[in-house]
Amino acid sequence: MVDLLAKIKKAAAGCEASARQAIDLDLIQIESGAIQEVASYLVGKSYRQVSIVADSITYQVAGAQLEAMLTSADLCVHTTMIKPNAQGDVIADEPALIQHIIDIQRYTADVVIAVGGGTIHDIARYSAYSTRIPFVSVPTAPSVDGFNSKGAPILIRGDKQTIAAVGPDAIFADLDILVKAPKAMIAAGFADMLGKYTSLFDWKFGSIVGAEPYLQAAADITRTALLQCVNQIDLIALRQKEGIRTLTGALIESGLAMLLLGHSHPASGAEHHLSHYWEMAYIRLGKRQLLHGAKVGVACVQISRLYHQIASEGSEVWKSAAEKESWGPGARIAEHWEELCLEIANIPDPATLSVLLEKIGGPTSIQELGVSEELLESSLREAHQVRLNRFTLLRAYNERLNY
Repeated sequence: MVDLLAKIKKAAAGCEASARQAIDLDLIQIESGAIQEVASYLVGKSYRQVSIVADSITYQVAGAQLEAMLTSADLCVHTTMIKPNAQGDVIADEPALIQHIIDIQRYTADVVIAVGGGTIHDIARYSAYSTRIPFVSVPTAPSVDGFNSKGAPILIRGDKQTIAAVGPDAIFADLDILVKAPKAMIAAGFADMLGKYTSLFDWKFGSIVGAEPYLQAAADITRTALLQCVNQIDLIALRQKEGIRTLTGALIESGLAMLLLGHSHPASGAEHHLSHYWEMAYIRLGKRQLLHGAKVGVACVQISRLYHQIASEGSEVWKSAAEKESWGPGARIAEHWEELCLEIANIPDPATLSVLLEKIGGPTSIQELGVSEELLESSLREAHQVRLNRFTLLRAYNERLNY
């Protein structure tokens, strides 16, 4: 198996110092029995007080087993079981963060261990950051690419904000656990990777039109990881170890690419903005949450449809907007139109993306996902406002329409 950490550090060697410093993990293990190595790692680091953070499901899947192993290694362990909200969802919000931070302080923890998926990791990384201690990742499903992120998407009074936090010092991804993850979560992880088709375009668009930072090494890592998943979709769908290893490695590589750049551009474009918009709408409506990756996959289909439609319109509409309203981006888009259309051509059409999502067992449409036509329409008009520091084609399109 490819040593992911060595691979990324090699890529980082040719980058600026800030990128090299961002890849500060000690260890990435993706193998059967990886959870059994956690105790020796902690002992080797001279940690004594351990805070495990999990939910009721992930505790049963791996938390209880890990707790017993660490206790047998003479480590003092306290587990924080994050309480669900009124709708029954465990989310990374103020109550969850306060619950965990108070436990860290009460039991004077030396290290945090996240046992779960993306939400548990977001809680762990921000709690660890706030209390100035390290954290270790033990994923229980290959469902998101945020295991090794240094940003924590947190819901603050119903609005989703990505806040600076810390990445894990080590990742122990146990294939014996991951292959047993629910099919819906595996499909969500694949769909999160599929979203890189549109996020990579939006990043390139932002660099060309909006002068956003671009790092070819991070783009190459992300695209290679995406294509590896697409090429092994059958093994992933069947939950074969090799397929799950590929998916887990790709999700981690996507996170490492973000660390190289120092931003989430490679992995998060308009498709993620739609997903976040839907999430916040569901919270306002008091509805149960949908899997992040499932939302990203369906949003990617919608953004692909819109972007291919925009490409078919021609450059004149952008030039016209620039001339009539002195709107600078329109002129830049018209100037680079052929290059941008070539980039859009790299995005599979909606039908191709839907076939891949269906094959992996995930939702392919808003109807299957449970998102209403009204919510879709409002998100296509407004979701770019979720991250106004990003210049996506969705944002440019909506700004042009508003002129």
